[in-house]
Amino acid sequence: MILGDLVMFRKMVNMLSSKVFIKVRYQETDQMGVVYHGNYFTWFEVSRIELLDQLGCRYRDLEKEGFMLPVLHCEAKFLMPARFDDSLEVIATIGEIPRARITISYEVTKGADLLARGQTVHAFTDTSGKLVRPPERFLQAFSRHSTI
Repeated sequence: MILGDLVMFRKMVNMLSSKVFIKVRYQETDQMGVVYHGNYFTWFEVSRIELLDQLGCRYRDLEKEGFMLPVLHCEAKFLMPARFDDSLEVIATIGEIPRARITISYEVTKGADLLARGQTVHAFTDTSGKLVRPPERFLQAFSRHSTI
């Protein structure tokens, strides 16, 4: 599926997504002049936090209410390199109704080029690490912003 098809598919099913813009800093590159792979996970987090903000469930507020979202799994597939001074878009998407777990997919693009894809899976837990259901206000906000 090409990038334009992915964008259209997201709009058709009204999946919840957000976009952030990243300008690659020199410190994020390696000796080969490409972005070090670990930086993509930082960008995923930036996009994920923005997604929660747009949803009206700021991560900081969730933590104050006693909810944590530890990472259970993360992965990335690198298709093309990003380099110093590139202007990138990082799109985070929730493609299914969260239960005790939430899966977020990511795309990193430079213009029309898809550079990387990734995914993180998080659990909703209380402060002691016990698995819990998402807060009701999170589920209500999710249903207001999505038709999944």
